[in-house]
Amino acid sequence: MASNHIERDDLSDSSSASDPLDTRNDEGWEDVEPDEESITVVSLFDERTFSDAKSMLAYCRDNHSFDIWRLRKEFDFDFLGLVKLVNYIRSEVQAGNTRPDISSKSAFEDDKYLKPVLQEDALLFSLDDVFEDSTGPATAPADRVEQLREQLEALQSQFAAYREQVQTALLDRLDDSTVSEAQAGSSTSNAKSEKQAAETYDKDYFHSYSYNSIHESMIKDRIRTDAYRDFIYEHKSLFQDKVVLDVGCGTGILSMFAAKAGAKLVIAVDNSDIINKARENVFKNGLQDTVKCLRGKIEEVPLPVDQVDIIVSEWMGYCLLYESMLDSVLFARDRYLAPDGLMVPSHSTLRIAPLADSDLKASHIDFWRDVYGFDMTPMLEKANEEVMARIVDKNELAADSVPFLELDLHTTKVEDLTFTKEFKLKWNQGFKVLEGFVVWFDIIFSTSKTKSIDAGMTAAQAKEKGFVAFSTGPFSDPTHWQQGVFLIENPGEVETFQVGAEVGGRITYLKKQGQERSLDIDITWSNGKSGRSQMWVLD
Repeated sequence: MASNHIERDDLSDSSSASDPLDTRNDEGWEDVEPDEESITVVSLFDERTFSDAKSMLAYCRDNHSFDIWRLRKEFDFDFLGLVKLVNYIRSEVQAGNTRPDISSKSAFEDDKYLKPVLQEDALLFSLDDVFEDSTGPATAPADRVEQLREQLEALQSQFAAYREQVQTALLDRLDDSTVSEAQAGSSTSNAKSEKQAAETYDKDYFHSYSYNSIHESMIKDRIRTDAYRDFIYEHKSLFQDKVVLDVGCGTGILSMFAAKAGAKLVIAVDNSDIINKARENVFKNGLQDTVKCLRGKIEEVPLPVDQVDIIVSEWMGYCLLYESMLDSVLFARDRYLAPDGLMVPSHSTLRIAPLADSDLKASHIDFWRDVYGFDMTPMLEKANEEVMARIVDKNELAADSVPFLELDLHTTKVEDLTFTKEFKLKWNQGFKVLEGFVVWFDIIFSTSKTKSIDAGMTAAQAKEKGFVAFSTGPFSDPTHWQQGVFLIENPGEVETFQVGAEVGGRITYLKKQGQERSLDIDITWSNGKSGRSQMWVLD
């Protein structure tokens, strides 16, 4: 991206001395001000002003716990991302919220935050100066410790890779197979390359859960956290004197719920650095005799017991299956859960509905047609290929939702998570053009492995029957998962429907090759006369 710096050609002292037109040293010009442009940068959180952006942002870091240097690194912001962040903070503060939610990029991904909140905001024109170096002013000791820790991890990883290469080389020398040396070398190299790529991708995934922000976002999601707490505390008899396994324990909040409910032993497993914080949280609350925290993948870490009575996990991702954590939960179930053991939660349902007459198309697609007076339509090249996580207005849904995947966590298999399912929707009055699809999920907590759940039952219907349940859909209070939005590229005649018409289609979930925690989602739809298909990426 082009820099915002304004370059000037300054005359040197030597050239000015010989220039007959240079009057800077002439008598009578002593009071002329130097031609330097001063700026005033207004604080993000109050009315204080500063002469430069770095000083202002350092003030915000030290006095308002807003560290833009850390956030830029954590979220891998580009220039537009930083602009959105700044305008989001200013808009929230103007609205009276002095502690805006910055735990997730989703809070300020909307393109409306590209429009300046503060007219002639000097900060926006100084962002390049702020990030001339990667450290920011007076890097805090804690930040430096974090940098050194990451460097140590990188060196350890490199040493492990080197050691593996040496071992492989020694084994290759002893290999007396008939395969030629050249073929063996090529095969080993390709295998290593694929393995290292997969390991790097997996490491990045677990590393992303090392930071507080993502866990803060999840715990502050009261719809999610209250459901787990309510189920555990309202059914203490299920947990009394039981052995509980918490897969992907994070901060340890679910493990501590189980311990407080009377569990005999809670085994909390996580493969990210957050496990260290979980141990401290457990100790701070005096639960260290009950909750045991283990670092590692559930597929690899040895547990101190042969089987458990309950598996509790918050494994759900965007559109339910993003991140593939459910694979690990099912492994834990097959390896450790007692025959009559309980999965918490026990059931989940994916639902789909059509989107029409939506502001999302205007804000995400049409926006690029006029950006501050510029035509930026080249940005639309892949705009329709990404799944967006957004809060959808329920009044923009052109039909009642239908379920397309129902999972009983006691019987679901890993192969069930890659699928193609059909759906049929009935078009409602007041809408005409299909602009996309919206996907969300409902979660239900059953008290028994054998207790039946009605097919297609929504979270609201489950609550009426006495179950603890919650929905991530647009008819319920928002959650940090929001809804998955699939905008169609260039809606046309195929997307035109009359009242009562059937919208028929299929939806496919595929794991990306080499990046199994990501998803390719394909949707095919028809108006009865002709049809279309489009693929979206969720990563």
